[in-house]
Amino acid sequence: MDDSGNTPGDQPPWEIDRDGETPEQRPSATELEEAGQSALFGGGDMPAAPDAGNSVSEPAPAPAPTMQAAASDAPVAAQPQMDGAAQNVAPAQPYRVLARKYRPQTFSELIGQEPMVRTLANAIERDRLAHAFLMTGVRGVGKTSTARLIAKALNCVGPDGQGGPTIDPCGVCEPCRAIAEGRHIDVIEMDAASHTGVDDVREIIEAVRYSAVSARYKIYIIDEVHMLSRNAFNALLKTLEEPPAHVKFLFATTEVDKLPVTVLSRTQRFDLRRIPTPMLRDHFASICRREEVEAEEEALNMVAVAAEGSVRDGLSILDQAIAHADLDAEQGEHGMVTADRVRDMLGLADKGAQRRLFAALLEAQPKPLLEDIARQYSLGVEPLALMRGIMDLTHKITVAQIAGSAENAPTLEEREAVEQWAEKLSAGQLHRLWQLLLKGHEEVRAAPDPLVSLQMALLRVLHASDMPDPGQLVKKLEEMAAQGISAAAATPGDGANGNSAVQMTPPAPRMDWQTLLDQVEQSGELRAWQTMRDWVRVIELTPERLIYSLTPGFPDDPTTLIRDALTRATGERWHVEKGEVEGQPSLREVQETAKAEEQHRIRHSPLVEAAFKAFPDAEMIDNDEAVTGPGNWSKRA
Repeated sequence: MDDSGNTPGDQPPWEIDRDGETPEQRPSATELEEAGQSALFGGGDMPAAPDAGNSVSEPAPAPAPTMQAAASDAPVAAQPQMDGAAQNVAPAQPYRVLARKYRPQTFSELIGQEPMVRTLANAIERDRLAHAFLMTGVRGVGKTSTARLIAKALNCVGPDGQGGPTIDPCGVCEPCRAIAEGRHIDVIEMDAASHTGVDDVREIIEAVRYSAVSARYKIYIIDEVHMLSRNAFNALLKTLEEPPAHVKFLFATTEVDKLPVTVLSRTQRFDLRRIPTPMLRDHFASICRREEVEAEEEALNMVAVAAEGSVRDGLSILDQAIAHADLDAEQGEHGMVTADRVRDMLGLADKGAQRRLFAALLEAQPKPLLEDIARQYSLGVEPLALMRGIMDLTHKITVAQIAGSAENAPTLEEREAVEQWAEKLSAGQLHRLWQLLLKGHEEVRAAPDPLVSLQMALLRVLHASDMPDPGQLVKKLEEMAAQGISAAAATPGDGANGNSAVQMTPPAPRMDWQTLLDQVEQSGELRAWQTMRDWVRVIELTPERLIYSLTPGFPDDPTTLIRDALTRATGERWHVEKGEVEGQPSLREVQETAKAEEQHRIRHSPLVEAAFKAFPDAEMIDNDEAVTGPGNWSKRA
């Protein structure tokens, strides 16, 4: 530059002593920057620089020399000469939303991810750090925050500048502060949603060859990595598999299933969990205390439930709830976040209204049901939200029925109602109710008029409560089929009308075990037939149902063998079960008993006794043992 000769030595022009200026009168670096910005882009009372050419010849040092010229020409531009009160006025800072203001700066502030933190702490302590990490999970659970915390942990040097990688970064050293402010030259954060191509990845591949400038590791944070193109993934594979020792890759994604398996195999994966509702509620309560905002516990619980496990979603809702808070003059500038305000803001139905609707459904009261629906709709509650509220109440009752109590209910009144319904309703009724509500939810969401669809869906549920239980109905039909039904002849009645009397015949005998065994034998299942004949003692035998016990001495459990044989023989699916009580004797036992009784009867008949008296050495033989020959004689005669 032409005016470089005016500067003695190699000092920049803003470090030269002015005539008559003491060091205390010199403008600070911040004042020089503000004055330079005003001179370049115009601002308030600052005059324009006399030589615009010098300010554009060398872009880097342009603002300060311009400030020097402006300060020498116009004393009003010299900031140190301003009034002391004006100097102390800080510029107004823009509002930062809670999700950014309370982003975790240490691993101890990261809630709900203790397993991942413990794994990272062990890896850092044992110096077993992977070269690539993959954070996955739903929105707002801390994926990007975790990546930045890992970058801090790996590059922290401690307050004294002598520290190494640690799971508890100090937050005061230059690397920690630069990473927190997003200005560290060795921590490169890239949004894969807007840098999806091979050219973007090629820049990374070329840059990883160079060592870190000022940090221990050069770290690449790629957010929404699943948005990279297939060719970009392929270009990154080699570098991702064998990166230089000074490079670490940190990936974050909400859709891990879209990542190629070749990328997954080269990274250490951490699945960040949804944050439980109680933990979210406590976290929001602590933030309200730090913000000096009062909030009802029920309101915070509503916010936590609406967040669906996402901290960022919950903080955004809480931010909106604070803006909706009703400011009370007696409380000064502090607001009160109430459950009613949050309910109106989110379009949720009142819990009491949900319980009234549920009671009307169970008690089959259509008029109060429609009146409550109209009342909630007039208050601004969406039909779909009303349906979801009833479904949520059904789920709570079902869980309380299994757990024995409704400990998760936010209020005592709701807890008592849920526990009462859990004792009153059966599991089958709750599951049928859930299926009906789920079908109604789909109809309300897709209907052109959600209100009408909600009314019709809930009326269908109401009238379905009068219908018999399907399981009991099927059981009754089976019993009727087993017993048999016959219609009696019609008898004349009074006047012209006659009444048909239908009489049930006496209960028919149960299925014949011998007939069933014959069917099994004819089907060719001889092993099962022999087992059923000799060893099975029948406890209960109805169509397609057999409960049995075994005679002593049978070594195995023949349930599967018998069930398969009955299914093949009858063509129906059988329920075969081994009972605990003693059943009727098996067919072999019946035959042996009958045979013994017959032999006893024959032996004590008068004719046989007379024969034995005449022939004392005579012996009785069975017909099966008698072998007849020509002339119909016996070998033993």
